[in-house]
Amino acid sequence: MAGGAADCSYWERVLAKQCKIYELRNKERISVAAASKLLANIVYNYKGMGLSMGTMIVGYDKRGPGLYYVDSDGTRLSGQMFSVGSGSTYAYGVMDTGYKYDLTPEEAYDLGVRAIYHATHRDGYSGGVVNLYHMKETGWVKVSQSDVGELYYKYKAEKK
Repeated sequence: MAGGAADCSYWERVLAKQCKIYELRNKERISVAAASKLLANIVYNYKGMGLSMGTMIVGYDKRGPGLYYVDSDGTRLSGQMFSVGSGSTYAYGVMDTGYKYDLTPEEAYDLGVRAIYHATHRDGYSGGVVNLYHMKETGWVKVSQSDVGELYYKYKAEKK
């Protein structure tokens, strides 16, 4: 998520509650598409009221993996690759250069870390830690946590 910390935290909790209610009523987990649509519909009602949020809804359901972008205007997009936040233009530059459909998990991890590193290095409003997770059918797996300062020296040494 990117945007105002309070908005992001609040709407994440609202969506989690609505997804849990769906699961209790229907005795199955909500689909990724439905969860993203639910969030988009809810925040659309607050369009123009000063919300600041951009988020990726990621998950695995009956149809396989799903990735959606939802923002505070109620925009909802489905896709293969997204970046959110003020540093996303830098991240997109790296991702567009290195992305191909058949990346191995290790290549995808490296591309993700590099994209986030460049976003945080070039954008003053982005964080200083790269937390990398892999969404699998069985759930989230934490791949790594890297300090941007250490990555700076690692990538600098590779250039030589």
